[in-house]
Amino acid sequence: MGKVTVGAAVVCAAAVCAAAALVVRHRMRCSGKWARAMAILREFEEKCGTPSGKLRQVADAMTVEMHAGLASEGGSKLKMLISYVDNLPTGDEKGLFYALDLGGTNFRVLRVVLGGKDDRVVKKEFEEVSIPPHLMTGSSDALFDYIAEALAKFVAKEGEGLHPSPGQQRELGFTFSFPVRQTSIASGNLIKWTKGFSIEDTVGQDVVGELTKAMERVGLDMRVAALVNDTIGTLAGGRYCNQDVIAAVILGTGTNAAYVERAQAIPKWHGLLPKSGEMVINMEWGNFRSSHLPLTEYDQALDVESLNPGEQIFEKIISGMYLGEIVRRVLLRMAQEADFFGDVVPPKLEIPFILRTPHMSAMHHDTSSDLKVVGSKLKDILEISNTSLKMRKAIVNLCDIVATRGARLSAAGIVGIIKKLGRDTVRDGEKQKSVIALDGGLFEHYTKFRISMESTLKELLGEEVSESIVVEHSNDGSGIGAALLAASHSQYLEVAEA
Repeated sequence: MGKVTVGAAVVCAAAVCAAAALVVRHRMRCSGKWARAMAILREFEEKCGTPSGKLRQVADAMTVEMHAGLASEGGSKLKMLISYVDNLPTGDEKGLFYALDLGGTNFRVLRVVLGGKDDRVVKKEFEEVSIPPHLMTGSSDALFDYIAEALAKFVAKEGEGLHPSPGQQRELGFTFSFPVRQTSIASGNLIKWTKGFSIEDTVGQDVVGELTKAMERVGLDMRVAALVNDTIGTLAGGRYCNQDVIAAVILGTGTNAAYVERAQAIPKWHGLLPKSGEMVINMEWGNFRSSHLPLTEYDQALDVESLNPGEQIFEKIISGMYLGEIVRRVLLRMAQEADFFGDVVPPKLEIPFILRTPHMSAMHHDTSSDLKVVGSKLKDILEISNTSLKMRKAIVNLCDIVATRGARLSAAGIVGIIKKLGRDTVRDGEKQKSVIALDGGLFEHYTKFRISMESTLKELLGEEVSESIVVEHSNDGSGIGAALLAASHSQYLEVAEA
């Protein structure tokens, strides 16, 4: 009996030692994998670095590219498109104006009554209409007839006293957020459709002409006074509320900037100089690129696999369409090379664009002690459960790295515009205010992004200059801004002024 007991004890002790060794090995393996995951994260953080010196180089590069794009067509990755908007609203505009905002699978029609300096926007009404999928790939006439009919129905609901003066046509501002080669304030040829539209017979056509013919077909007497994009609409809306507005930036799903340039500073402009001496330039800054941009292997892979490789590089590192996708790509590498989520790579994590920027923002802003929002997002979107607190903290850190890089680079872009306009220094005794109108979901809803962008502006401009630079939220530029531009480019202005 004794011998058996001793033997059993020896076997038992050996089993305990083996189990302990397994636990130690498992812990070492785990800590080795954790170390590998953290090394991937640290390396990514280093590559995303945006120290002040680098951001100043980005701002200077933006200014240089702006000059090049203004000098000649195709002279820069920045298109620096002449918008033909040479009269921004002053606040004096009066009367009834319409706007049509077409930029995706829905369009909006708006009616605005302007009351001049004292009353400003007296009335604003709008309706949103969804476009049936078959019209997005049908014929040009079918799409524009559908839009014109919706517009005519909306006009028919004009209330008492809302009609135009006798003998005057109704006037419309048309926000068309697709690539257009503008030929005047109220004409522009479609370069190509995006966002799921594919209507061959519109390409190369004047979109204002297409809309005008459709309005005639449905018996609607209305003139398109201005063809604009959403960024220029934001600039107009901002200027209407504040005459110190000099530029507008959209930070949303995509990104763009527009600003007011001196007409004489546009070498590629060969027409008559406008009376105002000013011209709004649509930068198309999403296409900016520079060797100073902190690009990582994840950004390069995202670009190669995108629908437009080599294009929109700036947009791909700062805008809402892509931030969540960059986070997903880094998490996937951590899962593949460091078993970050366990032995199996979560299948959902391999789906491009499954992690959207609003999900990333929700995780980044999680203030609960156990980061339960992070846990629930991982479970709901990626079907990953049982994450530890330290894993969740690492994910919040990753969101912070991606958002901070985007926010700081967008600030550097704004500084580039301010430098181009010579407003990056304070002249003796001169206190000129420079207001930048901002819009877009990223700026409006991603608080940490906005705070980082605003603090970076101060950091780059310095205490004294940043006191005279103001960032203001300008809401609904693509709607009310277009109606305001119809007012400031009205055919009846001369009559009123005479």
